[in-house]
Amino acid sequence: MSSDGRDRDHQPPAGLDQQTIEALGALSEALETVDRARGHLYSFHQLTGKADIGLQGAVDGLERAGHTELAEKLRRELVGRNVIAGRWTFQIVEDYDDGYWSLFRELEKEARDTLAGGRRHLYEAQMKEDERTPGEPGHEARPAE
Repeated sequence: MSSDGRDRDHQPPAGLDQQTIEALGALSEALETVDRARGHLYSFHQLTGKADIGLQGAVDGLERAGHTELAEKLRRELVGRNVIAGRWTFQIVEDYDDGYWSLFRELEKEARDTLAGGRRHLYEAQMKEDERTPGEPGHEARPAE
């Protein structure tokens, strides 16, 4: 533990300059944004699947109501249709996960491992230390042990 109360995992290694800490912080923030985008992609996947199931119910209802020609057209042209060329949403999610998202995570970790000994959130830990009021309740450097 340092004199300011931060644990070793949130102290920059000796010799790590401020510009590198800030750049690693920006890289980490960009990864967090990619993680949020991935969450939205999973929402898109689930919402599209739910809509397709609802569509099937609507088509069945139209058919039961005697609108067989319209029901058949919807069933033929829309139910089970690819959302983009050759892909359902699960395939989009898999491609994103296996490609861009995995590579981003791998390279962000490589940067942290290479430059900061694998330590995470150095920029945020530094910001917390700069902004907290030592001795004030709710401003502790770390949780009580």
